[in-house]
Amino acid sequence: MKANASFINRLIIEGYVYGVGSGFNELTERVSGENSKNPGTKYIAGDLEIVVDEAGLNVVTMHYAYVTETTKKGTPNNTYTTLKRIIDNPERRWVNAGKDNAYKVRCEGGAINVNDFIAGDGARVAALRNEGGFCSLISAFTEEEIEKRTSFNTDMLITKVTPVEVNPEKNITEPYVSVSGCIFGYGNPPKLIPATFVVRDKGGMQHFESLEPTASSPVFTRVWGRLNCMTIKIERKEESAFGEAAVQTFERKSKEYTITGALKIPYDFGDEEVLTAEDVLKMSQEREVMLAEVEKRASERKNNTTPAPAATKKAASGVPEGGFVF
Repeated sequence: MKANASFINRLIIEGYVYGVGSGFNELTERVSGENSKNPGTKYIAGDLEIVVDEAGLNVVTMHYAYVTETTKKGTPNNTYTTLKRIIDNPERRWVNAGKDNAYKVRCEGGAINVNDFIAGDGARVAALRNEGGFCSLISAFTEEEIEKRTSFNTDMLITKVTPVEVNPEKNITEPYVSVSGCIFGYGNPPKLIPATFVVRDKGGMQHFESLEPTASSPVFTRVWGRLNCMTIKIERKEESAFGEAAVQTFERKSKEYTITGALKIPYDFGDEEVLTAEDVLKMSQEREVMLAEVEKRASERKNNTTPAPAATKKAASGVPEGGFVF
């Protein structure tokens, strides 16, 4: 891998402003604390919820971690201005006033990242989320086709391809293929992000199955596709000994990155100018160090005790025994 190498990880979302999140992740204007790098700086952080279809079923969230009033060059930050306008005008959100009154926005230049946290049962959770980039108000969508209002394009190291069969009990109505591995975020070295996407196109399913990647022999390629974040209503009937059956209705949230295309010829994994096993192992070790810190902070919050020491970095040397585990 070249020094200061950068991998492709791009995201574009167009749609109506639905809402601004809630709780800690509500999109709000904030002020940095006295222990921050730039104390007293006004910034905006939180979730911007965007409806990308006309029926209000596909709501995609874009997360902003730190958007300041001015850029590094000291010029006005248009994304800050846009987000501030959305915050100050709740009547221009779909959730409050309907589709016809909602702002239209275009978010581009963002990337797929990961939100790592420790669940209540102590398990690690690595949840993909869309982050950053520019945000602007628009008068009309550049993409009239709803399916094209979301798109991602990213390099991916694939370690596993899994066929998934129809299963009515799990509400799987058609077969698909699960594609697992990792993508890469910005940084030096680049940040390793565990990721699982799906393929529903029949030709695409056959293509990825034919690659036959494994944890010890991964395939490095570039994939692109669409985002689907749907709320699915499910009804279940329970027959009664007499009279009417009991009907239970509940909602299931579904967040899916659907691959619609890939490079015809994958990258040359192992080439020092592209990406090697040693590069990936080094990034994996950097991630383990970071996760150890996440666990440490979670333990301190839960128990107010001193946790075990964080993991330390080790020298990288090829594919680990048993293959990569992200």
